[in-house]
Amino acid sequence: MDVLFFAEDEDAPAWADVLASALPEARVHRFADGDKASCDYAVCWKPPADFFHGQSCLKAIMNLGAGVDAILDGRALPAGVPLVRVTDAGMGEQMEEYVAWCALRALRRTDDYARQQARSQWRQLPFTPRASFSIGIMGLGVLGARVARYLVGMGFAVRGWSRSRQAIAGVTCHAGADERAAFLAASNLLVCLLPLTEATRGILDRDLMLGLPAGAHVVGIGRGGHLIEADLLALLDNGHLAGATLDVFAAEPLPADSPLWRHPRITITPHISAQTVIEVSMRQIADKIRRIERGLPVDGLIDRVRGY
Repeated sequence: MDVLFFAEDEDAPAWADVLASALPEARVHRFADGDKASCDYAVCWKPPADFFHGQSCLKAIMNLGAGVDAILDGRALPAGVPLVRVTDAGMGEQMEEYVAWCALRALRRTDDYARQQARSQWRQLPFTPRASFSIGIMGLGVLGARVARYLVGMGFAVRGWSRSRQAIAGVTCHAGADERAAFLAASNLLVCLLPLTEATRGILDRDLMLGLPAGAHVVGIGRGGHLIEADLLALLDNGHLAGATLDVFAAEPLPADSPLWRHPRITITPHISAQTVIEVSMRQIADKIRRIERGLPVDGLIDRVRGY
């Protein structure tokens, strides 16, 4: 079989080599090298607009990440070809660690203590037990549900909100527009892990964040397009929000002149909350391709209309 490969990443050649090793029965063609052979499968991350031109025999398109908004954004995908995303592939554990780090920083007020240290100020702040510090997870897909279960295991009070009703042991689950206000009002730390669709673009706006308790924290690790940056800055400045940790942005890399860099209550990381583990991802993709070849179902199939 023939596989067309492209990744918008400086390590793309290594990715292609690992894929070839994981799927030795296939010929891997690197689009970046100008090899545009007609292929059976496409494996890609943020492909160029002409990536699918002439690809009339594709059996499936494999997206190298969990989010598919980039590949669905204005690209003419071949009609009727299944779009399949990587599911977890080592990202879940990283996401658990990242959100736990954010939660413990907010719970123990380590950023406040750092500011006190800068002023040589010795002052003990009130203690809050974990069970009284409620974490709200927006988006209960594979990663969101995994993070929620992890936080429950740490002893936090955890709530979840999603479009449709979910059931996760130890998590108070909310669903739909009618239950969102109650979910927000009880969330001391809000974690956004929603997919980016037309329905969720800009969802972290002034009105939504005003629904959080005074002194709440916001963690943006889903997609940068969820957040209205000006609204976040305003609510941090007026004291409604105590802090924010942002890992994803509408424009990446985050421009050097962005006010987000310089705000004293914002922590920025460069899209590292859950990095793709190349070897694990390529083995998963190879397994999915083999399952399709045998006529078997695969997980991670995307509904193009819903966008996830």
